[in-house]
Amino acid sequence: MASVPGRIVVYGVTGSGKTTLAGKLAQRTGLPCHSVDDDLAWQPGWLPVPDDEQRRRITALVAGERWIIDGMFAKWRDIALPRAELIVALDYPRWVSLSRLVRRTVVRCVTRRRICNGNVETLRGMVSGDSIIVWHFRSFARKRRTIRGWAADPGVPVVRLTSPRATEHWLMSIDGP
Repeated sequence: MASVPGRIVVYGVTGSGKTTLAGKLAQRTGLPCHSVDDDLAWQPGWLPVPDDEQRRRITALVAGERWIIDGMFAKWRDIALPRAELIVALDYPRWVSLSRLVRRTVVRCVTRRRICNGNVETLRGMVSGDSIIVWHFRSFARKRRTIRGWAADPGVPVVRLTSPRATEHWLMSIDGP
């Protein structure tokens, strides 16, 4: 069994399962888990938290010695990355992340499940120009390049996982609290 350090970023393309993995990793390790979307990025009404406030919040969060965050935005990566002791990178093929994202989004639209500080996904939002599915296409290649760059020359240790099976195998190898 392997132990993990106390400050972990779970990073991946939109829809790869960052939040789910971060939660499972928190359960396994006892580390506190923080949702980037809930804690940093979104206010009710799908209003984005202003950038300066996001930077203030992430500065306070990563000042701690024990945490997991389920993503890392470019606008505050310069704050979080130097404090991270491990990056767990979900580098799945597009079909995996996109199929998960579409399925998750459709279910949330139908069930009206509240997410991101009480917000609700809608069918109209799902097909709009700024939908999360469009964002997946806009950001996929850039996020994969980032992951592969970190893996090739890590300033922080990187666990690059290329399939859900590899992710489950890695997670099961982690020591519990």
